[in-house]
Amino acid sequence: MKKFVEFINKEFFITDNIKFSIVTILLVTFIFITTYLFLKIVKKIATKKLDEERKLKFKSIFSFLNYFVYIIVASITFQNFGINLTGILAASAALLVGVGLALQTFFQDIISGILILADQTVHVGDIIEIDGKVGRVESIKIRTTRAVTFDNKVLIIPNHKYLTSTLFNWTENGTVLRGNVSVGVSYSSDVELVKETLLEIANSHPHLTKNPIPHVIFKDFGDSSLDFQLIFTYNNGLLVNLIESDIRFLIYKKFKELNIQIPFPQRVVHIEKK
Repeated sequence: MKKFVEFINKEFFITDNIKFSIVTILLVTFIFITTYLFLKIVKKIATKKLDEERKLKFKSIFSFLNYFVYIIVASITFQNFGINLTGILAASAALLVGVGLALQTFFQDIISGILILADQTVHVGDIIEIDGKVGRVESIKIRTTRAVTFDNKVLIIPNHKYLTSTLFNWTENGTVLRGNVSVGVSYSSDVELVKETLLEIANSHPHLTKNPIPHVIFKDFGDSSLDFQLIFTYNNGLLVNLIESDIRFLIYKKFKELNIQIPFPQRVVHIEKK
């Protein structure tokens, strides 16, 4: 027994500053396991009364804070067991500077992720547009946000993009969105008939909402056409391309039935005789 105690307490040296024993390894392991269980209990208690969205946000931030807790515990533990971290850090200072520069964007992503979760700029289920890409937010992690585009592709957005790019949150004011389709008709057209036809198409479309009601705007007197714009509302942002395309098909079909012409660009050429 005495030899066993001597063996587990025997110190092994890696360098002059770094030494360890089997007892030290066991105690360090015990401390880390205890820290892990403590953090797990804290997370369970803290998320017990939260809804799913807040629970996901808390878990994302908490997972990042875990790293700091482990670093602090490791520093205190190693110092108390006689492991001099100053020498290790001094020897690896140049390496740490290089790693820090390489991970600069990584830390920007993390800080941005914390800010997003804290001020609730974006929620799961929101439809967002960033750098010309549109998608519905599926998850917000501490480093990235994942969104699904209208063609079912997964868009992975580094969180620092929210700080460097303009973000459009289509559903910040609710799920109802506004869309529009423009069309030009010939100068000989009955403008009232054009208006009635466009409103009829909007009111009969299954994906468009009745409140707010659709509107038709007489935009301008164009070079070759009278320009109108049909404004409508819908509640599924990922279908916007399909909805607008469908409305254009219906406009073309209905105008053809009513003999409402959609003109080509026209030019009038005057020839002077000498």
